[in-house]
Amino acid sequence: MLRANLLTFSQVLSIFPDKPGVDDLIREFLIESQDGLDRMEQCLTELEERPQDAELLAEIFRSVHTIKGTTGFLGFLRLESLSHAGENLLGLLRDRKLEANGEIITALLGLLDGLRAILQSIEATESEGEAGQDAAIIERLRELADGSQVKASAAAVSAKKGKAPAGEEPAVAHSGAAESTLRVDIGLLNRMMNLVGELVLTRNQILQSNSAEAGFAPLARRLDMVTADLREAVMKARMQPVSHVFSKFPRLVRDLSQQLGKPVRLELQGQETELDKSLLEAIKDPLTHSVRNAIDHGIEAPEVRQAAGKSPEGLLRLSARQQGSYVVVEVTDDGGGIRVERIRDKAIERRLITAQKAAQLSDRELLQLIFLPGFSTAEKVTNVSGRGVGMDVVRTNVERIGGKVELDSRPGSGTTLRLSIPLTLAIIPALIVRSRGQNFALPQGALFELVHLSAGQAREEIEWLENAPLYRLRGRLLPLVFLDRLLAQTEAGGDAGCYIAVLNADGRRYGLVVDGLADPEEIVVKPLSAVLKGIGMFSGATVMGNGEMALILDPGAIAVRAGVSLNADEQDPPDTEQASAVSGPEFLLVEAGGEEAALPLEDILRIERIPRTRVERVSQRPVLRFEGSLLPLEDRVGLLEAAASRDSEITVVVCRDGGRHVGVTVSQVVDVASGAPLMHAGTNIVATEVTLLKERVTGVIDVAQIPELPEPVEIAG
Repeated sequence: MLRANLLTFSQVLSIFPDKPGVDDLIREFLIESQDGLDRMEQCLTELEERPQDAELLAEIFRSVHTIKGTTGFLGFLRLESLSHAGENLLGLLRDRKLEANGEIITALLGLLDGLRAILQSIEATESEGEAGQDAAIIERLRELADGSQVKASAAAVSAKKGKAPAGEEPAVAHSGAAESTLRVDIGLLNRMMNLVGELVLTRNQILQSNSAEAGFAPLARRLDMVTADLREAVMKARMQPVSHVFSKFPRLVRDLSQQLGKPVRLELQGQETELDKSLLEAIKDPLTHSVRNAIDHGIEAPEVRQAAGKSPEGLLRLSARQQGSYVVVEVTDDGGGIRVERIRDKAIERRLITAQKAAQLSDRELLQLIFLPGFSTAEKVTNVSGRGVGMDVVRTNVERIGGKVELDSRPGSGTTLRLSIPLTLAIIPALIVRSRGQNFALPQGALFELVHLSAGQAREEIEWLENAPLYRLRGRLLPLVFLDRLLAQTEAGGDAGCYIAVLNADGRRYGLVVDGLADPEEIVVKPLSAVLKGIGMFSGATVMGNGEMALILDPGAIAVRAGVSLNADEQDPPDTEQASAVSGPEFLLVEAGGEEAALPLEDILRIERIPRTRVERVSQRPVLRFEGSLLPLEDRVGLLEAAASRDSEITVVVCRDGGRHVGVTVSQVVDVASGAPLMHAGTNIVATEVTLLKERVTGVIDVAQIPELPEPVEIAG
């Protein structure tokens, strides 16, 4: 009998020349192997801190052993030899005959790179490629397994590892097969299949019914509900935790720390935060550039840190959290911060900006010069940084996926680079605005609030300062941008009112003046043609519910085109207390029941003014007909019980509570503000029932406490 482990890869294929299953087997092997190596890399960097951790050793051994076991059948002899040498050393570590140290871990990381290189060669060329440096890696592993005390020089170790220059992520670190594959829970797939079945049944019923029939409205609502649920399930299937990206950085930080002689401790927070897989892939390079810059430029040398009263070990923190419809990823270091004077001098020296223009910029605006192509403050070019191709790549890549980049720095204390990434590229909530008869989509992520001005108010309340329009909003001047003038649209006749969409884009707060509004929609984003992309004010296009096309406005690009400056109150880096307030969740501040209360802004769908007579009751519970269904109401004001109010109007805030909609009656809407968390005394537990709004403790209305209706009820027609 011919032993399977003597077969080469080409011989295996020749035995099954027409079997597509073999290709599937190889593909599955590549995916499984890459997953194992990714986990191995993370465990190796942790093992350096916990060399006696038996679970880490077992996980690393299992990854190499699995690859070795599979290669025998597939005939990958080069993989088998390399993994066998690694398995011998790992077996000694697992059996406590050797103890992991920096030298051993460096050799195992070299083994990891060698295995990845072979896997990439198999995927690209269907062969393992030339043995190359396998012999050097295997010899080093054997030396360590034999207990040899031979100390290789740094150059020799680098040669044996076969890596790119130290501090750079190996070019073979990622597999195309792995990146194009998603692992989805079977329960989620079952739910998606059930929803597709419901969608087909509803479609068939609609096709067989007459739109004029009374039963058509419930069918349309059911179709809308099932479609929304299916969309949510498909989006969830594409979501992955950011740990898939974060897990790459312990190795990168270790290599850079050793090369630069800077001890650095890496902290990872919020790894369970989920993001669309395509977006995860898109932020890998920006995060890599940011981490490299933080260690090379941000964190000082140990002796400099000690002289400044700091720990000789630097701190680098990678964190992720969901904030509204965005995931915020931050790269924070405790280094020396950025001196804006040096940025200004370098920008002038490199002729990226004139001295006259630089003198007019605030400190925060000077910080943004870091993102200009070709900008660098490095004194010399190294293989880590200094070529001026890092931070502009970060901003370009993040803005390409609809995100934004912010930079905060405090001299002597450190720097934070903040990436705000949309949860998904495909579907976003948007407000449809009209300008001179044309429809445009405005992403709600940048929308702060809406203001309506009648024709008379527009004439009287819009102020002009040196041909720049301004509007005084709650005592603060807000710069205005007229969309029709910016787009050079044809002037419309007549004198009418307008709407001001108050936007906050990249630190620039301004009002976008439009003619009218339509209902908010969840839009499907389509890419722009090269011609429209060159205009620079649109981020995409969409087809609205009525079948018309609409361009998607880019609030940040519009602000830059219109010359809107950064906000005066945000130009100086905020202190810790202010920063927590600015970055906290936003709330709608309302007056209800004689006192102020707060509703989470991300849960609010709309605010309605309705006649008191529209309120009905089901089992003594107040309800409201809302888009064909019954909306349970919580009467915070007590107006529903007052007989004198029967002919008056009431204000209802419609909120989202999981998969249902509920309403809350309020006396009036006061403001929109960012909240700051409060802790229960003597604990680290956040008090969810209250928040700090405008320096006042304010109760948060928990819409989840609004009881369900006795049974599902739908209103026909």
